[in-house]
Amino acid sequence: MLREVVDLLQCPVCTATLAVADGALRCPAGHSFDIARQGYVSLFAGGGRTGEADTAAMVEAREAFLGAGHYARLGEALAVEARAIEAPGAIVDIGAGTGHQLAHVLDASPERLGVALDASTAALRRAARSHARATAIGADAWRDLPLRDGVAALILSVFAPRNPAEMARVLAPDGALLAVTPTTRHLAELVGALGLLTVPEDKEERLDAQLTPHLILAARRRIEYPLFLSRGEASELVRMGPSAWHVDERTIEERLASLPDPLTVTMSVTLSRYVRA
Repeated sequence: MLREVVDLLQCPVCTATLAVADGALRCPAGHSFDIARQGYVSLFAGGGRTGEADTAAMVEAREAFLGAGHYARLGEALAVEARAIEAPGAIVDIGAGTGHQLAHVLDASPERLGVALDASTAALRRAARSHARATAIGADAWRDLPLRDGVAALILSVFAPRNPAEMARVLAPDGALLAVTPTTRHLAELVGALGLLTVPEDKEERLDAQLTPHLILAARRRIEYPLFLSRGEASELVRMGPSAWHVDERTIEERLASLPDPLTVTMSVTLSRYVRA
């Protein structure tokens, strides 16, 4: 798929066009980026990643949990939004992880190509094979994105970092950003019991302020439903997210032992659609 999407990409060093040649992506200035055996390529700008990337253990937990279908309703909601976008261009998932949600959206958009951007090598290996029309690119969401101006009809940002200026730059004039963020009710049954990270009350207001003036809110809705999880699945849910950096696996298992098995956990997120200002 790299040959199909290479025209959407740009050199992270000099912003020139890229071409596939001899197992690498190369620009006319001579900058070269090897294509990994698994099919992804790393295009990190400005010296590489600025923060921690998801570990192999986090990615493995995410693939197991999402593969069981617990967030299928979220994928369906994203697909419905995607079908309403008429702008030309690709679907770009920034902070794509394993490419699970991108694959859902591509299934609903058979005419589009997909680009999964992530800083985690473990995630890129899986995202590269997430869908027949998806390509995985190593990139840092906080830095300049290795994409040309206006190539994205739709940008996905699902529990991921957001760089407003870069998102607006790569978004097509009539395109949209779909941002998924947790509400204060998300995983509420686990937050206190396991000592997980909390969500601020003004999360939505902070999101709007962060994206201004580059992107403006067009629509917003809540997606909320109960998850019925075994202790093992609850452990995967915790270990795949940001709380995995703050609570070690042994502590998670010890605290889960005091909870019912199975247990009911609230899945509660806000799906916001933004357009270019």
